[in-house]
Amino acid sequence: MPMPATDLESRLRAAFPGSEIVITDLAGDGDHYKARIVSPAFRGLTRVRQHQLVNKALADVLGGALHALALETAAPAD
Repeated sequence: MPMPATDLESRLRAAFPGSEIVITDLAGDGDHYKARIVSPAFRGLTRVRQHQLVNKALADVLGGALHALALETAAPAD
């Protein structure tokens, strides 16, 4: 069962409040997305650690309702 982009965005906003989040449906099928997340929670973290935090927030749907997720993460510029 595909995951609507609105559900994905809601989950990410709950996990990373105050973040800039842009979701792009890569294939038009509701289960291949790109997420761009700029979050204060990522300050001082490596990109690998940032991606681990996102994956943890979505662990229950990754590989199921959410088949593929390309990530672009960053901390906000000061």
